[in-house]
Amino acid sequence: MVKEMNSEADGSSIAAQSAQSESEQNATGLLKRLRHKFSGTPQTDPEEAAPEPVAGQPQPLGMGNLHRMRVEDVAIPKVEIVSVPGEIGKEELVNVFRESGMSRLPVFDGTLDTPLGMIHLKDFALKHGFNGKGSKFDVTVMLRPLLYVPPSMPIGVLLQKMQKERMHMALVIDEYGGVDGLVTIEDLIEQVIGEIEDEHDVDEALTWIREKSGSYLVQAKTPLDEFEAETGIKLAEDEDEDIDTLGGLVFVMVGRVPVRGEIIPHPAGAQFEILDADPRRIKRMRVRFPKEMDPKSGAADS
Repeated sequence: MVKEMNSEADGSSIAAQSAQSESEQNATGLLKRLRHKFSGTPQTDPEEAAPEPVAGQPQPLGMGNLHRMRVEDVAIPKVEIVSVPGEIGKEELVNVFRESGMSRLPVFDGTLDTPLGMIHLKDFALKHGFNGKGSKFDVTVMLRPLLYVPPSMPIGVLLQKMQKERMHMALVIDEYGGVDGLVTIEDLIEQVIGEIEDEHDVDEALTWIREKSGSYLVQAKTPLDEFEAETGIKLAEDEDEDIDTLGGLVFVMVGRVPVRGEIIPHPAGAQFEILDADPRRIKRMRVRFPKEMDPKSGAADS
């Protein structure tokens, strides 16, 4: 009996390893075909064709990243994951969707290390939105499944898996079975073609919008000199000639890439709230000025 069980376990292990190997081979073959199709160059090994990354600099974009990069390279760290408990109320969930700007949220039982699934904004809106009464609110009846992947998986393999399973979100699981991070299909595609902006992002030609008096929604790439001219408030010293953008200013202030939700105080009194960021760069922020620095006045009070 014990011998049979061991045999079955060995067979399962071999099957799992075979499936993983097959997935990686399929991903590699797909990469070669796509590279040949769009570049018109002979098919070569992606690792040989892709330029070596330079330490301290962002990874170059391109098809080679699908083979070279691992899930751990692009995943959002656990501390930055916006998630909700399974017993959350309707109004609380509305507020989380509104404040985070996310359309998908992981749902957990007790802690994030015990995930239940994912709640999609569309499912929530169709069942309980549009002023509909609906039944008694229970987020668990609207859950969709999540993918669970190891940090070492190539992002090309995960991209294929997401396409096959029709799931756009995965939790990264460490060797102890705990949640280590989160990755979406958008995170994977951005490693090939660059940042993807949707209709809710600030327009490309307008890198900031004024939400209300003393509050601006800005992209991190907003030119610093243009924003200073708009507000009439000096945010960088004259000797800081190497700082060209608001994101660069915040990075220099804290000496690192801040996490989503972090609030960075400026010596002059302004505050930078990080709305969107990944482990490599800041994407979107909210800049708040106190009343005595209200940009409507054109300059800070002396």
